[in-house]
Amino acid sequence: MTYYFIADLHLNENQPEITNLFLQFMQEKAPLAQAVYILGDLFDFWIGDDEESELISSVKTAIKNLTASGVKCYFICGNRDFLLGQKFSRETGMEILPDYQVIGLFGTQTLLCHGDTLCIDDVKYQQFRRKVHQKWRQWLFLCLPLAWRIHIAEKIRVKSKLDKKSKPADIMDVNPEFTAQTVAQFNTTHLIHGHTHRQAVHNENGFVRIVLGDWKTDYASILEVTQQGFKFV
Repeated sequence: MTYYFIADLHLNENQPEITNLFLQFMQEKAPLAQAVYILGDLFDFWIGDDEESELISSVKTAIKNLTASGVKCYFICGNRDFLLGQKFSRETGMEILPDYQVIGLFGTQTLLCHGDTLCIDDVKYQQFRRKVHQKWRQWLFLCLPLAWRIHIAEKIRVKSKLDKKSKPADIMDVNPEFTAQTVAQFNTTHLIHGHTHRQAVHNENGFVRIVLGDWKTDYASILEVTQQGFKFV
């Protein structure tokens, strides 16, 4: 049995090469798996399940074909696509998981998350996250006309890029102490997450932390887990 873990593809119309890499993965590697886990930021921005485009349609079709073949597909929302909801899930067969999920991987208890919740040193981002995850704010946003939401999303995207340039690199990584506490809270020995775009395997004090990388136009960060262990392919 094989499990695949991916995150931070940031699919968008301006980088069709990444979309093509994803579709290739879903057609060639994913069908051979027991399950595929997408740990957030599949899309560069998600403004509601009512948005339609050629890109969205192709992604939905790829996921639906995979789940229809019997391969499970799971999703944990990221900081860019936390509004992806039940309509998308019904149309594709992809199951949406909570922010933290524990799974058994060949007898190893493993904690999954996107990773943004672990970056507590980025205080401004955590304040923003708490606001946008309030259900009443999300409901109000989704009530807006689609064109308005697209305009707001573009402004947020631009501001996010500017903010990232001015932030120290260390506060955009996970906080070691808080991460260790979180892993201990869920009583696991392994943690898999994305968000930081820093592909690596860290042997921490008492647990293993595996960080998924982001996808580029010529490179897909894919974690493969089998009975023999884990590796990036």
